[in-house]
Amino acid sequence: MSTKRKAGAMPHLVPFDGSFRVSAAPAEPPDGAPDADECRDRIEAAVQRLESLQRVLYADNRYSLLLVFQAMDAAGKDGTIRAVMSGVDPTGCQVYSLKRPSAEELDHDFLWRTSVRLPERGRMGIFNRSYYEEVLVVKVHPEYLEAQRLPDRADIEGFWQGRYASIRDHEKHLARNGTIVLKFWLNISRAEQKRRFLDRITEHSKNWKFAAEDVKERSRWGDYMAAYEAALCETSRPWAPWYAVPADSKPYMRMCVAETIVESLSRLDLRYPTVDGDDRAELEEMRRLLEAEDEPS
Repeated sequence: MSTKRKAGAMPHLVPFDGSFRVSAAPAEPPDGAPDADECRDRIEAAVQRLESLQRVLYADNRYSLLLVFQAMDAAGKDGTIRAVMSGVDPTGCQVYSLKRPSAEELDHDFLWRTSVRLPERGRMGIFNRSYYEEVLVVKVHPEYLEAQRLPDRADIEGFWQGRYASIRDHEKHLARNGTIVLKFWLNISRAEQKRRFLDRITEHSKNWKFAAEDVKERSRWGDYMAAYEAALCETSRPWAPWYAVPADSKPYMRMCVAETIVESLSRLDLRYPTVDGDDRAELEEMRRLLEAEDEPS
């Protein structure tokens, strides 16, 4: 597959020229955006369309789809994945939520643990957090690099530039081999994150979602925003675009994600395989044999 595949002109596409700025990226829906009810109607329509697209993606067996979700805590990654993929056949989709790397994973390069989980042709793969953690959380907390036992890191800026280059090369390789890569940064505001954290504390049924460590990380908000800005500028490309989706409104966010996925798959030349020649003759012979069978009495 050519890496010149164009990203669709969908809302919130991160430019490919490095001009993206977090300070200019809205966390709220834009003026004139559909209301919550209309968003839900459009999500439902997109989910139905995605269900049929998945079938032909599987049958066509030339492409795979990789969806990458990154966000600050409480932005709604889990809920968005559930809502958007609710109509997809589970046998054609796999979801991985990446946690802290294991000892085995730390003994490999930082792309290894996601590389072994990439979707096969005909399937959809979802990374709920991904290799981007290595230029986000790890960049904010460079002390985590100690466990990776890497060679000389004296030139730390050069080190990060090397990781961005590795990611760009990795995603270009995937695109060249038929993987459609779509990346979503769910952009929640600091105020909305605070509201959702308080909600998790107040509502007993949501207590399990709350982690004290999440609140501690809020003190590094500025560092995280700088890390996101750099990562998106360095790695949003036509063959692996980023979308900075406003996340303060869950219905709007989910609608944008669903419609972006559908639009991207719709631009592929997906088709069901055709049968002709000897295969067609064999099918006709099987039809004749089945129709000639005696029905059991």
